[in-house]
Amino acid sequence: MKNTQQITRAMKFVAAARLRRAQEAAIAARPYAKELARMLRSIMSRIAEPQHPLLVRRSEERILALVLTGERGLAGAFNANILRKAQDFFRANKGKKISTIPVGKKGRDALRKAGFNLIAEYVNVLARVDFGTAREIASLVTDLYAKEEIDSVYIVFSEFKTVMTPNLVVTKLLPVEGVQTDDESAVESTGSQVDYIYEQPVEQLLGKLLPRYIETQVLRAMLESSAAEHAARMTAMESATKNAGDVIEALTLHMNKVRQAAITKEIIEIVSGASYGA
Repeated sequence: MKNTQQITRAMKFVAAARLRRAQEAAIAARPYAKELARMLRSIMSRIAEPQHPLLVRRSEERILALVLTGERGLAGAFNANILRKAQDFFRANKGKKISTIPVGKKGRDALRKAGFNLIAEYVNVLARVDFGTAREIASLVTDLYAKEEIDSVYIVFSEFKTVMTPNLVVTKLLPVEGVQTDDESAVESTGSQVDYIYEQPVEQLLGKLLPRYIETQVLRAMLESSAAEHAARMTAMESATKNAGDVIEALTLHMNKVRQAAITKEIIEIVSGASYGA
């Protein structure tokens, strides 16, 4: 148990160090995603009928779900909670054709075992999140949607809020409907929008910004999921270290009682033998 406690304590420190880097990356990605969404919303609000393949709405009969889980276990209920959230989403869309793209080894194994159709899989990509991987995933889903092979794309992940309170999210990625931003979107919608002058035609603007928006959303989800996983692992290892300490304390107390009983028994036998010999 002492060896186990040393291992869990070391894993807690490693997870804490990785959490700091992952948290900084996730927080740093939020302003860019926010400003890009605000610009895209501003453009779309000034177009009477925006035309782009990623804006076309169809009846959702073929759904693609991106499920972001962890690469390894020992993170408490992190992976189980995400998979449970994904299962709830699948049950809510029962009767429709559902395809998945798991990001993370745990989700890949669980979804494959459950018999889902895996269009692609990405493992060992969340330990060090790379924009190239996010761009590859975004390019795959946008191509499938533009070719009308799927009708909608959702992403399931754990958003990092605090170390103790993650936020499970199921958000719609495609078609691009309402571009989500923070509270100031409500302020701008009341009539305080800036009247920008764009040099490029509308088609070129949407053709560049919509794919970039999808890439940004995928990257942000990967960064948030990575930070949430490290936070869950740090919390789980801290709890395991504490529980190991409690077990060690209980075993030490039991060991002392047994040893004391053995010593007392030996003393009694010696005293009894001396008395009998006398």
